[in-house]
Amino acid sequence: MPARVTAVVLCGGTSARMGGGDKTALSLGDRTVLDTLLSGLPAHWDLVCVGEARPTCRAVTWTRETPGGGGPVAGIAAGLTYVDSPLVVVLAGDQPLAATAARHVAEALEGARADVDGVLATQADGRGQPLLAAYRTTALRGVVPGDPTGCGVHRTVDPLRLDRIEVPEHSTLDIDTPSDLSRAEQVGTGGRVEPDARGGA
Repeated sequence: MPARVTAVVLCGGTSARMGGGDKTALSLGDRTVLDTLLSGLPAHWDLVCVGEARPTCRAVTWTRETPGGGGPVAGIAAGLTYVDSPLVVVLAGDQPLAATAARHVAEALEGARADVDGVLATQADGRGQPLLAAYRTTALRGVVPGDPTGCGVHRTVDPLRLDRIEVPEHSTLDIDTPSDLSRAEQVGTGGRVEPDARGGA
């Protein structure tokens, strides 16, 4: 039987290049960016979203980081409060195409050696993406600082024993610009996505 998994989805990100609002609330086809991600996650996962509460396509637990805008590690800390599963998948809510990769990192961690604390998806630039990753919940809790405001994610998880796996090339596409949104729509309709200037799809 698969291990219980909770997904913590960080929904507080903004982008000046997208008008400064919540990127996860943008429309992507007939759904929002956030709903596109949530709809693809396994139905048996528990879902915790960190950000401004709103209607979603699936039942989720909403919470907020303290203070608001405290950064992704503060968001992770807030989300972990509601996690009681042995595995937690941490996701950036502006990665609408990450659902398949989220399942892959969770399956990889479930099958990993006991001394592996987490499994990260590999980005197009070859680095691990800690915001598209599965962690053993106790291990992640152990490295989140008491005051997480403004802390960097890479530095926070660096003490952990982490594996990486390859994921579909579009999985780590995050929505920072209107062209990113357009490229995500192309994938959703079966179109071919050209690599952008950052070297990824």
